[in-house]
Amino acid sequence: MDNSKVKQEIIAYVLLIVGSALFAVGDVMFVNPYLLAPGGTYGLSNVFNTLWPWKISWYAICMDVPLLLIGTWILGPKFGIKTIISTILIFLFTWVLEATWGYAPVIHDGLIESTKLNDAMVAIVNDGGFFTPDYFLNTVVAGIIYGVAIGLIFRSGATSGGSDIISMILHKYTKISLGTLVMIVDSCITLTTLIAFGDIRLPIYSIIIIFLEGKIIDLVVDGTKSYKTAFIVTDHMEEVRNYVLNDLHRGGTCITVEGLYNGVERKMIYVTMERADFVKLRSNLRRLDPTAFVNVIESSEIMGKGFKALPNE
Repeated sequence: MDNSKVKQEIIAYVLLIVGSALFAVGDVMFVNPYLLAPGGTYGLSNVFNTLWPWKISWYAICMDVPLLLIGTWILGPKFGIKTIISTILIFLFTWVLEATWGYAPVIHDGLIESTKLNDAMVAIVNDGGFFTPDYFLNTVVAGIIYGVAIGLIFRSGATSGGSDIISMILHKYTKISLGTLVMIVDSCITLTTLIAFGDIRLPIYSIIIIFLEGKIIDLVVDGTKSYKTAFIVTDHMEEVRNYVLNDLHRGGTCITVEGLYNGVERKMIYVTMERADFVKLRSNLRRLDPTAFVNVIESSEIMGKGFKALPNE
């Protein structure tokens, strides 16, 4: 293995360790104290931990290991070594936090009487302490932490495993899209908070965490850059071509196309650029060709020369 591959593997495992640690922090210090369950085996473990006090880590590992075994048996060896390591690391970090920190909330506002808290919330605060919940701020912070954590785990080459395996198995037999099944499974888990604690706010805040988590994952995995891909059908190909090459300093592809209605042959330029460059192109396109036809699409990931490097494997 050459030095670049060794460096990539070291970085991948550092991301895996940091992501797993952050996931444990988000769950034990932010999600569990507020009785939230934003999907996954750890979300379900939070509910079990409150109803029948036992460590979150033990509940989760008792679900994760059988799910990995069943998933491997039904789906084949899809789960790499990094997914297994991530499962173990999250379990260990969660167990350490439970043993050292407990289940006390990080975000709260002063002390209140125990009569103003439900029994479940009182039970999960260390040493019988009481707090005034700040649900919104806690939800935002939890969503950010979860998103960064899972984004780093994805960047390392691992997957989340856990309840996603249930979705994969259902997908194999039902042919319902995997994204839809993940939403169904996670939604069912969030609804357990309503059934268990009778508070409509809990599943709502859990869903907000899932939404924020997804947005942050996209930022961590794909970065903050936004790209636009433009298909420009033009009779003034040279003018548009020169502007793209000389003013935007971008390459592109010129394609000969034929109009569907008149059968007239025209040129189409296919070009991908950052949002700032697209704004410049849009501002100057009327001057370059007032009759141009442009189709613009969002591009979530661009690989190749001038953009993100192609992966080695």
